[in-house]
This record gives sequence, C-alpha cells and structure tokens, in this order.
Amino acid sequence: MKRLTTLFLALAVAIGPVGLASASSQTQTAPKDDKAKAAAPKKMTAKNASGTVKSASADTVVVAGKEKGKDAEWTFAVDSKTKIKKAGKDITAADLKAGDGVAVRYMEHEGKAVAETINVKAAPVAKKAAEKPAEKK
Repeated sequence: MKRLTTLFLALAVAIGPVGLASASSQTQTAPKDDKAKAAAPKKMTAKNASGTVKSASADTVVVAGKEKGKDAEWTFAVDSKTKIKKAGKDITAADLKAGDGVAVRYMEHEGKAVAETINVKAAPVAKKAAEKPAEKK
C-alpha cells in the first residue's frame, strides 16, 4: 500500500508541472492572437461623393459638393482601374470639364481618396419658356 501511494505521489509531482506549463502556454498565446487581429488591415469600405467638377487632369479630379450640409471639396486620385462614364460611354479623366455634375465612388488608400468609378450626370434639360397663345378679343 505504501508503494502504491508513493507511486501516485511521484506521478502527481512529475505530471503537475507539465500540466501547468501547457495551461500557461495556452493563456500566453491568446493575447498574441488578439494583437494579430488588431494589426490586421481593416477592410476598406467604399464611400460616395457627388458634386460638380472644379478641375480635372489625367491623374486627379477635384469635385466640389456638400457633405453633411456643408460645402466640401474632394481631390480624387485617378488610376488605370478607375472607370469613368458619360452617357454610358467610357471616357478619360481629361475628358471631364469644369461644371460637369458627377457621382464618385471612392476608397481611402494610404491617405488618398482613390476614385473607383466616376459617373457624369446628365445635364439638366433647360425648360423652354412656354409661349402664351395670343389672346383673342
């Protein structure tokens, strides 16, 4: 009986530190996983802006509009992936003219607003003054 008790005691002493070591290693890896998640890049979300073109060149477009009820101005980078359409046809940024109404879908990338798509809005149809028929007397 003494031998059996001694054997169990010896096993408990031998296995105890192994169990503690594995338990502590599991708790140490959990914070590393949290740090990895925090360091992972956030998923970029697309944003929208609309207004009128102030200026345009081959690689940038400046748009003036309203954001949250206040006047705003955005400068969008344009690259080879940017799709620009006017009346359903593909055009280049250089084809945009000051005063064109546009809707821009863009993403923030490395501190820059990069345009994904720019759609030129159709020019409003000018209303013709209605001619009054001559009154008969």
